[in-house]
Amino acid sequence: MANPPALEPVFDVAHLLSWAQRSASELDRRRVEINQLNVFPVPDADTGSNMAHTMAEAVREAAKLDESASLVEVAEALAVGSMRGARGNSGVVLSQVIRGVAQSVGGGEVTGEVVAEALSSGVDFVERAIVDPVEGTVVTVLLAAADAARDAVGKPLDKVVEAAAVAAREALERTPSQLAALRDAGVVDAGGTGLVILLDELLAEVT
Repeated sequence: MANPPALEPVFDVAHLLSWAQRSASELDRRRVEINQLNVFPVPDADTGSNMAHTMAEAVREAAKLDESASLVEVAEALAVGSMRGARGNSGVVLSQVIRGVAQSVGGGEVTGEVVAEALSSGVDFVERAIVDPVEGTVVTVLLAAADAARDAVGKPLDKVVEAAAVAAREALERTPSQLAALRDAGVVDAGGTGLVILLDELLAEVT
């Protein structure tokens, strides 16, 4: 007898909130580590703090909703909170990715296609929000994740998220070869590290 087909992972309101809370906690826990990677464009050691603050504000805004809030309402609240709380370029990038999520869940569910669309929308928003994005930064990592997710559309949600997370991690490891400041300091990009954390937490939530 043939095995039954694998079920598509379900990603509902509770999962979205859990992902946001886990991401906020992990960014805060690794805030100092990410700050120490922050050497570009100037070594002001605030990228980790900026991303942690941005995600915390997203969670805080979503917490204002009552328990009956829909997936769309929660996604929109996360986007509003992150955009209001965005600090620095890294915070702006993070907020635009969450904005992409909010724009992409109009159908009321999260699928692999929604994740791919959210990341692609995030790229579009970031390219409009940041003048002259530099190769080897968080924008490069985001673009790699979006491309991989788009290539994986048609597969189950967890496989699309996994493809995006793996591509982001690989792109992050390449950043020192793309940016002299990172190469000279012997570090990877700080903002890209924060983005990889978000995707790793999403993968953990999905699986």
